[in-house]
Amino acid sequence: MADITTNIEIGISTFLETTPDPVTGEVISHAERLRNAVEEIVLADQVGLDVYGIGEHHRADYAGTSPAVVLAAVAAMTKRIRLTSAVTVLSSDDPVRVYQAFSTLDGISNGRAEIMAGRGSFIESFPLFGYSLDHYDELFEEKLELLLAIRSSEKVTWRGGHRPAIHNLGVYPRSVQSPLPVWIASGGSAESAIRAGTLGLPIVFAIIGGMPESFAPLVALYKEAAMKAGHDPDKLSIATHSHGFVGETTEQAADLFFPSTQAQMNVIGRERGWGQNYNRGTFDAARSIRGALYVGDPEYVAEKILLLRKNLGITRFFLHVNVGTMPHHQVMRAIELLGTKVAPIVRQELSRTEAKK
Repeated sequence: MADITTNIEIGISTFLETTPDPVTGEVISHAERLRNAVEEIVLADQVGLDVYGIGEHHRADYAGTSPAVVLAAVAAMTKRIRLTSAVTVLSSDDPVRVYQAFSTLDGISNGRAEIMAGRGSFIESFPLFGYSLDHYDELFEEKLELLLAIRSSEKVTWRGGHRPAIHNLGVYPRSVQSPLPVWIASGGSAESAIRAGTLGLPIVFAIIGGMPESFAPLVALYKEAAMKAGHDPDKLSIATHSHGFVGETTEQAADLFFPSTQAQMNVIGRERGWGQNYNRGTFDAARSIRGALYVGDPEYVAEKILLLRKNLGITRFFLHVNVGTMPHHQVMRAIELLGTKVAPIVRQELSRTEAKK
């Protein structure tokens, strides 16, 4: 991971979208989107990005039901990029199988796997795997406890309320990294920030609306909880995940990214009762310097990441490309620009700032 005091990791996150093209109406197959993802990860590694994350979803408009499988497909084709879920919906999964999948990925990649554990932003996995939403919170707490027990000890003895007990059984293969990194993913709840800090785990905040600076109180809660639990908050990693796109110019980036973003945000808005009123005005306001959309030319996106670093002290930044389906060559170009243009600007400025201290 990055040097927490002086550097920042920059990478890509995706849900492997297979939504209709907003212009043509065409829908690519899940198989094509999965193959595109392999090309994206290989490119991200080649252009020097630090991490690539795939979110787990169980619905027709996403292909990422098995992040570890997709990441394993490129583990031997890449050299240094870290490979993570973004997120693993731990509440509806079996922590034993989650650990085994990612420890296997860790072995294939020689120590580059990570787990981002969360409740998930969608709930389709709960009925699919036979879980009740009535147990939404306790499922996550219980399964996180088991996952952390597995990663800390080869032999596990554990008992909970929603999974059969384990008595002195081994879980294999063991990860190359000791321990296998587990991050807590949060949409912005104080409870999640306090839990992560208390456990001494790194945290990822999904910032997809409003002003990122408003998450500063949650960062403070996270660090305070860590300190109270005996962890050094200066040694803990803080990441953010935000939608965005990098283009040759800011105008080009906005024009390319808006149609698919509008289409998907209106779908989600309809499902969640927000309404279907995501328009260009909303979009343009969000990509302003203090907004949550990281859309623009390399210099502008770098400026926004540096502001995020200043306001929240982040050590890792995920650019979520794309929100709805976009042409593969456009996504590839955005990844290339993020690695070859944006990341060097951010790192050089951080090095310059650190040298002045």
